[in-house]
Amino acid sequence: MTHAPSLSPTSPALPTAGGFFRRFRSTPSEPDFAKRVQFSSPYLPYLFLAPQMAIIFIFFYWPSVQAIQSSFYLEDPFGFGSTFVGMSNYTDVLKSTEYLGIARFTAVFTALVTFFSLAIGLLLAVKADGIIRGNATYKTLLIWVYAIAPPVAGLMGMMMFDQHIGPLVKFVGLFGWDMKVGLNYTDTAAAMIIVSVWKQIPYNFIFFLSGLQGIPVSVREAALMDCRSGFRRFWTVILPLLAPTAFFLLIINTTYALFDTFGIIDVMVKDKAANNPITLVYKVYMDGFRGNDLGGSSAQSVILMIIVFVLTIFQFRFIERRVHYT
Repeated sequence: MTHAPSLSPTSPALPTAGGFFRRFRSTPSEPDFAKRVQFSSPYLPYLFLAPQMAIIFIFFYWPSVQAIQSSFYLEDPFGFGSTFVGMSNYTDVLKSTEYLGIARFTAVFTALVTFFSLAIGLLLAVKADGIIRGNATYKTLLIWVYAIAPPVAGLMGMMMFDQHIGPLVKFVGLFGWDMKVGLNYTDTAAAMIIVSVWKQIPYNFIFFLSGLQGIPVSVREAALMDCRSGFRRFWTVILPLLAPTAFFLLIINTTYALFDTFGIIDVMVKDKAANNPITLVYKVYMDGFRGNDLGGSSAQSVILMIIVFVLTIFQFRFIERRVHYT
């Protein structure tokens, strides 16, 4: 009778697909004979990271350096030259009452979009998690909206809020609200917030529903015996278990409200009357590509980058402390 040869720490490495990795059996002293994987070359990990690092460098670091450099110059709109002006672009931006007003609207817009997107997405996920019959159809209908591109969502929003054929305008008209999107500042802001929230709800719904389905049944049964009140049971048991998911979505939704709503805002305020609400990222586009103020728009982009950096540090420094990972 023949026996299969045993592997020892000095045995040759087992062949692998493509020859990229080598597998070694651990020594008998290690628990459970755990296996470890090593790269065959010390340069191979860097080769794997090279495509991603190249994308980050080309589409983030290089444009960021160019924006910081341009923010100290007064650029010729036709590209014939530039003049160094130091911090003049920054002082002009920060002293502008128009820019400060847009910054205040951006803060309110971001807070409202983030809050309502998370709240409605969580509510729908809780309801969908409890449905037994027809749950697949219900979930699919909610997820479909996420496939719509932001400009298309903005166009659909304009049709819904059109003064002549918009059903939402006719609906609010029943309560005495003469809504004029594109003409009235408050009405346009309300429409922008509603469309932005509607576009982001499916994304939050998917993650919240996955988090709810990941909660063990034993935990749900224990909470059901300890707490009769459904609201208290959700607030004290379910929601803390969803804290990691909620923290992740908080960051994603904040970024969405600051940047990814550009397409929606562009469709809803383009070619409309003046005095319409816009966000900081759309202000950068307006001054840079329409006003040809490349130095001023670069300074605004740097300020916006600093704001996002500070906001991210605040979220991870203070909010993440309340998140408990299981």
